[in-house]
Amino acid sequence: MAKKKQDLTPEERLVAALVPEEEWPYELPEGWKWVRLAGLAEIIMGQSPRGIDTTDDNSYTPLIGGATDIGENKLTPHKYTRKVTKLSQNGDLILCIRATLGRPVLSNGEYCLGRGVAGIRLLSGNVSWIKYYLIQSERYLYEHATGSTFLQVTGKVLSDMAVPFPSESVQQHLVARIESLFAKLDAAREKVQSVLDSHETRKAALLHDAFTGKLTAKWREEHGISLVNWQTRSLSDCGTWKGGGTPSKAHPDYWENGEIMWVTSKDMKSDKIQDTQMHITPLGVEQSSAIYSEKPAVLFVTRSGILRHTLPVALVNRPFTTNQDLKSLTPNENIDTQYLFFAAKAFSGQILKTCMKNGTTVESINTKKLMEFLLPIASMREQKVIAKMLRQLLNKEQRARQAAEETLTAIDRMKQAILARAFRGEL
Repeated sequence: MAKKKQDLTPEERLVAALVPEEEWPYELPEGWKWVRLAGLAEIIMGQSPRGIDTTDDNSYTPLIGGATDIGENKLTPHKYTRKVTKLSQNGDLILCIRATLGRPVLSNGEYCLGRGVAGIRLLSGNVSWIKYYLIQSERYLYEHATGSTFLQVTGKVLSDMAVPFPSESVQQHLVARIESLFAKLDAAREKVQSVLDSHETRKAALLHDAFTGKLTAKWREEHGISLVNWQTRSLSDCGTWKGGGTPSKAHPDYWENGEIMWVTSKDMKSDKIQDTQMHITPLGVEQSSAIYSEKPAVLFVTRSGILRHTLPVALVNRPFTTNQDLKSLTPNENIDTQYLFFAAKAFSGQILKTCMKNGTTVESINTKKLMEFLLPIASMREQKVIAKMLRQLLNKEQRARQAAEETLTAIDRMKQAILARAFRGEL
């Protein structure tokens, strides 16, 4: 009589899970074989425990939930249960099998496996070898996942996953090689990430220098101009303010084939408005409180949830309208539009701090306080110099940021290439 699966030795289980050569996903070096994951590990599918109790008691077992609870290098317990159902052990791989798939981490103790994760308890092989293969095989998980609201992977999919399996010594050698290469890439990533992390700080420093006179100190010295020529002006004195409105959606002729930009807070995601998600017609302007403007202007979001932490400011050089959640400021003749935009960006944090309304359902800016906000205004000649210098320096910063982002992407690709070569025996 054939043995039951649970009665097989690890060696017998491995042999029983060998993938026939004609079913190999790709050719392997001599001595390697393809093995179903079920032959290498016990797979413990998580489930929602009963009797959740958040009382702080060291006798309870931490609960591991789903993707939000699995970090790259740690496990974060957030609830406890008296009636544990599925427990991990020290050394198990815990894998997300719902919503965000993959992301295997090594368990450092006994955790209750909640819905959305699975524990991989190895019977054969090097745990790091399997972990790296699971990382490299996230695409396989997504391809075999089911579900409409949330993707999820079944136990059968995990059991049937084919793993390239060399000898233990080869596994150890390749894991050491992978980790050595990854350590170098991680060191490079850390340096590149620091460039990205300091991007906003450097931008803020440039804007600060521009509007305290430091950026153009040498220029003023060369041209015999004093900083005392600067003035302090309220935003109401810097130009003409306009509001906006929304044409009725019940009238298609206000919207269909519209060519006039209609700016909303959803469009205020970059410093310059090139186009908008929606456009309106001249009739839509005529029959609503939306105001058409052809002159360059600085736009401020004055009502939106984003005002909890950020004041979006943008520059627009094309004819436009806005909805009621934005205000536009068209500068006077003695105010350079780009200078005004950069000044508003430089002081956006202070504007947000001093001009927010209190007690409103949706975060809003007090328009009166906004117009009273004071900005340092240089002479028109120096304004243009400041605007030009900021354009050049900020463009340089943006190029550095793009280069850093591209480098991070390249590092990720290199890691995937290293893993691909390792699991083909080509490293």
